[in-house]
Amino acid sequence: MLISLNSVDKVKSFVNKISKFDEEIDLVSGRYVVDAKSLLGIFSLDLSKPIELETKGITKSKELEDMLKDYCI
Repeated sequence: MLISLNSVDKVKSFVNKISKFDEEIDLVSGRYVVDAKSLLGIFSLDLSKPIELETKGITKSKELEDMLKDYCI
């Protein structure tokens, strides 16, 4: 799933929402992979471009999709 985190407020709200999940969730930008629950990790990415969200252990969670609808491209 591709998402956009093009402002500081979006990053903060994204991390707050995604932190509610116990499963491992990563963000991938080029060859960089960071923990989606890490503010510092996210700010190390190029936020001007779409970022790929990868989930491990979550199979098409409706709750996750609803939570991320504001960030999807």
